Amino acid sequence: MTITFITGANKGLGFETARRLRDLGHTVILGARDPERGRAAADELGVRFVRIDVTDDASVAAAAADVDACEGRVDVLVNNAGITGRRLPAEELTGDAAAEVFQTNVVGIIRVTSAFLPLLRRSEHPAIVNVSSGMGSFALTHDPDRVESKVSSPLYAPSKAAVTMLTTQYAKALPGIRVNAADPGYTATDLNGHSGTQTVSEGTDAIVTLATEGADAGTGRFIDRFGPMRW
Repeated sequence: MTITFITGANKGLGFETARRLRDLGHTVILGARDPERGRAAADELGVRFVRIDVTDDASVAAAAADVDACEGRVDVLVNNAGITGRRLPAEELTGDAAAEVFQTNVVGIIRVTSAFLPLLRRSEHPAIVNVSSGMGSFALTHDPDRVESKVSSPLYAPSKAAVTMLTTQYAKALPGIRVNAADPGYTATDLNGHSGTQTVSEGTDAIVTLATEGADAGTGRFIDRFGPMRW
């Protein structure tokens, strides 16, 4: 049975990914920072909860140790935890505001991936799925026909560009592990005040695809629910 660990999974895309993968037969471990919300979400789905704060080394190490003791390996790691950060005009941006977003969205992926690599390497066909965004695509943010070109997000968008590049570099540096990035698309979640045009189920299509595809599907890719993405 496929063992899948998902960060930031107590709501939104993470929760729906957990639900769908559970229904597909995965043994899902629901990771979340808030213990109360995390346990409630896990109880609702009937899966195991492990507390993890992706911005804290000790929390991530404890989560990996917990999974090591209970499951002994991870087949799929879904790096889903992310924030938009404070909504500030460009002229009011600060280093602290930027550090907060990058600590969660980029450094958090590095922190979790490093801690979980020993568990992934015990899998026959390990995979990492990083949740990125079309907001981090140079091509899409310059395409007037795309919604990504109509939004100014000087912290979130660069952090997601970094996630996609990080994915391609991990794919080169970690032979034997499929490392790919998913763009959920403009999905109605708390991140955008539920203004997105896609359902949360549609928003998880790419994540679920990458989490369930065959071992020979390829690495270093960036896809949305319709296929390969320009970036």
